[in-house]
Amino acid sequence: MKVIIAGIVFILLQIVSYAQESVREIADNSLFQKKFILNRINVNEDIEIDSLLMKYIAYNNKNRTTKGYRVEIYFNSGMNAKKEALRVKTQFLDSFPDIHVYVSYQSPDFIIRVGDCRVKGDALRLKNLICMEYPNAFIVPDLIQFPKLYTKEESTIENE
Repeated sequence: MKVIIAGIVFILLQIVSYAQESVREIADNSLFQKKFILNRINVNEDIEIDSLLMKYIAYNNKNRTTKGYRVEIYFNSGMNAKKEALRVKTQFLDSFPDIHVYVSYQSPDFIIRVGDCRVKGDALRLKNLICMEYPNAFIVPDLIQFPKLYTKEESTIENE
């Protein structure tokens, strides 16, 4: 019985290794000829898929936002909430000029959120940075602006 099971396992291993070698040969031949395997596959798709893809690209180019986190430092709905929000914004920019500040109105509150953090860890570091001046600050999920991307010229200037 053990001999039969060992024989079956041996045969299966030979089949699997042969299958892997044939896939490698196909990949090597296609790379050698500078053709990808996907170029040989015919895809039949609905025409509407292309139009949906183009709409998605146009939407992303227009909005320029992504999911992320911000730190909320102020919200109020009182009589002078707008003036107070603008005062808090000015005070924050005086203390932290390199952090972006966003003032918004979500009925009935004026809200001030700061930062553009892609991950919650970055938002936590920002919150810890400003916690001495804004002890009631808290992290909220929000749509953030894409971070600035540096070109090669800008990165070489900064390194010099």
